Amino acid sequence: MAYYWYKAFHLIGIVVWFAGLFYLVRLFIYHVEAEAEPEPARTILKNQYQLMEKRLYNIITTPGMLVTVAMAIGLLSTEPEVLKMGWLHAKLLFVALLLGYHFYCGYLMKRLELGECKWNSKQLRALNEAPTVMLLVIVMLAVFKNNLPTDLTVWVVFGAIVLMAVTIQLYARKRRLDKERQLAEMAGE
Repeated sequence: MAYYWYKAFHLIGIVVWFAGLFYLVRLFIYHVEAEAEPEPARTILKNQYQLMEKRLYNIITTPGMLVTVAMAIGLLSTEPEVLKMGWLHAKLLFVALLLGYHFYCGYLMKRLELGECKWNSKQLRALNEAPTVMLLVIVMLAVFKNNLPTDLTVWVVFGAIVLMAVTIQLYARKRRLDKERQLAEMAGE
């Protein structure tokens, strides 16, 4: 019965953790873009994003990560033989990358707070796609285990990355055109 409790809370932790990771970098994007706003809006927005980032990271994202990891350890304690399986080693590698991403987001949050972040909004949009790719690979490994069709998986992951890159470029183009249209309308008034 312990296995099912661990698994249920592991899944809940994953959902909470990823929800936080997906939104956190989105807040970083808004934080960076607030720099282009005139005062006092710039300071007001940056202070608000900084508060939202800290709360999201400390109250939702990090606890979600801790629950996920703790419940994974619980799951492994009920089935220690799974530690010998190759699919789990691959999954743990991607989880380690995800943990690195989580803590790097904490680092970026501190850089933003100090006004020392070197990332622009376009770079942050690309960074925001990293957990999606890791989630895709981790879930596929967990579901297929040793039967993962690696040739198809490589193409699915590659396709997802290309789709995300194209989407980012199209969105950036749309934002640029919208801004140009807005400036033209303001100049015509």
